[in-house]
Amino acid sequence: MNSLRHIVEESPLLRAIETDTSRSSHDEETAQPLGAARWDWNEVQRILLVRLRSIGDTVLATPSAAALKRFVPNARIDVLVEDWVAPLLDEHPLIDQVLQVPRRGISSRTRIARELRRRRYDVAYNLHGGTTATFLTRASGARHRVGYKTYQYAQLHNHQAPSPLELWGQQKTHSVEQQLALLGWTGVPVTDRPRTVLGVSREASANIEQRLKNRLSGPIALIHPAAAFATKQWKTENFAEVVDYLSGKGFNCVAVVAPSEREILQELTNKTKSVLITYDDLKLPEITALAARSKLFVGNDSGIAHIAAAVGAPAVVIFGSSNIAHWRPWNHAPAEIVYEELPCQPCHGYFCEKFPVPECILRVPVNQVEAAIDRVINSSNLEPRRMQSDGPIERST
Repeated sequence: MNSLRHIVEESPLLRAIETDTSRSSHDEETAQPLGAARWDWNEVQRILLVRLRSIGDTVLATPSAAALKRFVPNARIDVLVEDWVAPLLDEHPLIDQVLQVPRRGISSRTRIARELRRRRYDVAYNLHGGTTATFLTRASGARHRVGYKTYQYAQLHNHQAPSPLELWGQQKTHSVEQQLALLGWTGVPVTDRPRTVLGVSREASANIEQRLKNRLSGPIALIHPAAAFATKQWKTENFAEVVDYLSGKGFNCVAVVAPSEREILQELTNKTKSVLITYDDLKLPEITALAARSKLFVGNDSGIAHIAAAVGAPAVVIFGSSNIAHWRPWNHAPAEIVYEELPCQPCHGYFCEKFPVPECILRVPVNQVEAAIDRVINSSNLEPRRMQSDGPIERST
């Protein structure tokens, strides 16, 4: 990994991240663990965090890295993620190395297992709990392997934590809290619940600046109209109305999707009356850089929403089938969640079991989203027509 120091000197966003991390370190005196230390932390030099699966899962693991780095600042902290999301963490200010698991292939996973054992970790936290994550945690050979007792194959961990609900004394937990509880149970101070953080590379920032060159007349509102499942995807025509609404307020709307979702962009472009900049080919670091440059995010419950939260973009996120308490973006900027409450919500989300179409997301009215946008703009002290659009801004809490 490249050293972060020279990047921080040149990037206002990363200076803000550094300031926020420093502020969190001062809060360590008030942050408390959720249990007694289960080993001598003075002897810990290498720590592994295992968090497989998606974009949002990866972003929501970063508070755990933050909590560990401030508690044992001289220890090496590595994170094991799936290869397709690994670029998200390439410039992370608190992670020493990002290790990658190929999405498929037994032989390649055997190789990563050997690599993990070679690194001789003192502690390995299984933040995921799936079968692959559990076996890789065991394969690491770490002296202390930590997981929840409810995990399948929990016996492969030599430290098995009770339920995060029990540890926090709550009836519901966020994904971030669930992961932090595993650390807190072993003596790491976590009760201040650190924020999500992503770094922004100079290369990605430069690429975004070049692509936006001479195309902006005002601040950016980042729009993400796609989602992994139909139960999480608001109507494209509704997003078109939101684009027109934001354009009327002086925002330049920039919409992003994956290459496989370009038809959504085409439909959005056809239905809006306003100028809309669209991209379906941005890499994850470039999306992060674009989100960092944006003054507002509006989109579906998705990994992109978590990216926006991690770089401090004020946000309005539209929810459908998901468990809001568990999966809402871990924002530290003003944000609102908009949803239509139904008795069947939340659900697994792969498809709708109660209606011919997923009513939970389709019933969310445009005027509620626009009202949420106004509240977020007001609470962010944003005046769109007066804001400059020449680079990332520093955001205070």
